[in-house]
Amino acid sequence: MAPWPPKGLVPAMLWGLSLFLNLPGPIWLQPSPPPQSSPPPQPHPCHTCRGLVDSFNKGLERTIRDNFGGGNTAWEEENLSKYKDSETRLVEVLEGVCSKSDFECHRLLELSEELVESWWFHKQQEAPDLFQWLCSDSLKLCCPAGTFGPSCLPCPGGTERPCGGYGQCEGEGTRGGSGHCDCQAGYGGEACGQCGLGYFEAERNASHLVCSACFGPCARCSGPEESNCLQCKKGWALHHLKCVDIDECGTEGANCGADQFCVNTEGSYECRDCAKACLGCMGAGPGRCKKCSPGYQQVGSKCLGESPADGTQAPGSASPSMNGEEAGIWADVDECETEVCPGENKQCENTEGGYRCICAEGYKQMEGICVKEQIPESAGFFSEMTEDELVVLQQMFFGIIICALATLAAKGDLVFTAIFIGAVAAMTGYWLSERSDRVLEGFIKGR
Repeated sequence: MAPWPPKGLVPAMLWGLSLFLNLPGPIWLQPSPPPQSSPPPQPHPCHTCRGLVDSFNKGLERTIRDNFGGGNTAWEEENLSKYKDSETRLVEVLEGVCSKSDFECHRLLELSEELVESWWFHKQQEAPDLFQWLCSDSLKLCCPAGTFGPSCLPCPGGTERPCGGYGQCEGEGTRGGSGHCDCQAGYGGEACGQCGLGYFEAERNASHLVCSACFGPCARCSGPEESNCLQCKKGWALHHLKCVDIDECGTEGANCGADQFCVNTEGSYECRDCAKACLGCMGAGPGRCKKCSPGYQQVGSKCLGESPADGTQAPGSASPSMNGEEAGIWADVDECETEVCPGENKQCENTEGGYRCICAEGYKQMEGICVKEQIPESAGFFSEMTEDELVVLQQMFFGIIICALATLAAKGDLVFTAIFIGAVAAMTGYWLSERSDRVLEGFIKGR
């Protein structure tokens, strides 16, 4: 309960002012509490113990040439003990083991100080490794290298080369962890003894494995070349040991919104917003609309803005012609100037008010991808002959032989020579009349 205000004007005003100053201020005038940062992760007790031992060993190195520092060092060492193994040196080393801000180190040193003293005075000769004696055998905070967990089980791959030397054994050297191998890039398997996804075995012997990267889109392969693929990554299809991009937009594998259109990309696709003139679209620009948005009308193949009531031209609307009619004079936008057909072996073809994606020359569409056309090998000239044509050809051949013999018998007589030439021409004309079309086509194609 507030004290009663004193009598008199000045004392009452001073009392009121002091009461006002003691009231809590508005929320917006009160200082905001400092942001609470998450506490740093606590190190594993084994790592703390290892740091303590490392610091202890550095202290021993630092004091290796020190002595008692008194006036008669020889007497002190003769009647007390050698400084090397003295309590004085132990105290000096322990004083500098932990930094002032290392709370975990101070806490562990407090818990293990008697053990350290026991090791210093009694166990140094039989257990020269302080880390092994203190952290592993006595405090049971650590495990030997290549082991993990409460029972110090061997890591996958063995204690000599845990995880095959190509990964990190989780919890190795501590009494925690799962022992799972975190493999390096390119390696996989329980003990990192296999090549991971997208890599193949370049070299392998009894102790080493070298994994090299496959060609870009290959998930599994037999070598580094494009034609060594055995399995493809998502968004690619295997075709003749090569991974070709799947056109999700052409195979209805895309999932775009009602006011978006699909653009194929390597191994995937993108959904892009339709032009504001469109209610649904099949591509970029006002020439690819399914329907026109309110305020736009169909002019040719495009959705264009209507002219305002004041007669001024709306942005994107048709320009009036010289005779005053709405002519709709527009310059076609070449959508192919931007990359709208990024699929492999595809090219863009501009159309009036839009574009389309087609396969490049020498390729054809197959299951949403462009594959190289297989050109059949050229056949021999006589391989397409029918049986009747072969008979005629045989008759011509025998006729030519007979005429040639007759000419020889006539000893070059002009009459028989003329008959011979006429017979050859007649039979050749008859045969060509049956095959003229195919013969010409064969010569044109170079057969």
